[in-house]
Amino acid sequence: MSPAHAAHPHTDRILLVDDDSRGRELLRRYLIQQGFDVLQAEDGAAMARLRLRETVDLIVLDLMLPGEDGLSLCKRMRADGDTTPVIMLTAKGNDIDRIHGLEEGADDYLGKPCNPMELVARIHAVLRRRPLQEDPGAPATQQETVCFGAYAFDVGARTLHRGTEELSLTSGEFALLKVLVRNARKPLSREKLSQLARGRSFEPLDRSLDVQISRLRKLIEDDHTQPRYIQTVWGVGYVFIPDDLA
Repeated sequence: MSPAHAAHPHTDRILLVDDDSRGRELLRRYLIQQGFDVLQAEDGAAMARLRLRETVDLIVLDLMLPGEDGLSLCKRMRADGDTTPVIMLTAKGNDIDRIHGLEEGADDYLGKPCNPMELVARIHAVLRRRPLQEDPGAPATQQETVCFGAYAFDVGARTLHRGTEELSLTSGEFALLKVLVRNARKPLSREKLSQLARGRSFEPLDRSLDVQISRLRKLIEDDHTQPRYIQTVWGVGYVFIPDDLA
């Protein structure tokens, strides 16, 4: 097993974003044969909906899409602080398009139609360059404190204070709150919360995640039955709303 795979024991999940359904399906089958988990979207709107529910390790993004094009999608991702690796695909394949793609934050670039073997090699190369991920329950490696209301959440020291009082957090509650505050204003499904905070898929009959949300609300909300900070997004999951959007 290579060091990259040892650091990332889960199956890498690839998101294919392309409006060419036939070409997308051929790539999907090939990537599955190569050991990847594969999700699909036909345009930027479908990609956004899917990413509310799922985490992905890399996006293969077609430049020419209906609606918002791949360059604009990649640029917006990077402006939002989203560092998910992107390999851009385009039928144009000239140097100007390649340079524009890289300038907007793409990690690599491949002309269409692409050789699936070359695409897999590029995917492996990009994934090898990604930084090691923190363990979900581990404190941040750099100083990071998030303040909201009367609370100060120190992600590095793994502490939550209300004024001078330190509040007790379990490992699971810490991991969950860390994910929520780092994704402020972004609705997160239970599936995505479980993947980010626990490193595993959400089990529909497992209510422990909702129990942890309830406990966090009792810690930080003035009225946990009408939460201000950790709000329910019906049909999706939960979202952390910081003070500036009161």
